[in-house]
Amino acid sequence: MSSSNHLRADAARNRDRLINVVRKQFSKRDSAVTLEEIAQLAAVGIGTLYRHFPSREALVEAVYRTELDGLMADAEDLLKGRLAFQALRMWMDRYTQFVATKHAMHETLRSAFTSRSGPPIDTRAKIRTAIARFLAAGVADGTIRNDVGEDDSRLASQPLF
Repeated sequence: MSSSNHLRADAARNRDRLINVVRKQFSKRDSAVTLEEIAQLAAVGIGTLYRHFPSREALVEAVYRTELDGLMADAEDLLKGRLAFQALRMWMDRYTQFVATKHAMHETLRSAFTSRSGPPIDTRAKIRTAIARFLAAGVADGTIRNDVGEDDSRLASQPLF
């Protein structure tokens, strides 16, 4: 089962606990944590871990997907009730944290993405779409110039207004 939306409540909680444990361990840059340790830290049996995630790569990919989905949801939430430029800056801080936590996952993610048979994760397209939403909102509210694009290096280095 690929989504916690289709799981019983207790199974979804177990899956979420596993993902949260991996997220915490990798944010500490502890990529050497074993699957047994992950199961123990999540207070589930090793069989439960393997039922949800048949490999380390599957578990790390699920963490990556969950975090990417959260980052995209943050973009929508931040635009509510804020000027677009302010929301973009806040989102870029979150994006920076997202990228920083992936260093410990790098090798496992690369292995997962090159050997996988499921649909690809188009991270770049999702990020560009989110940035384009901020830019369009900024042009509309006057906080971002209309000559800035989602691939523009000025996003990080120059005033956008």
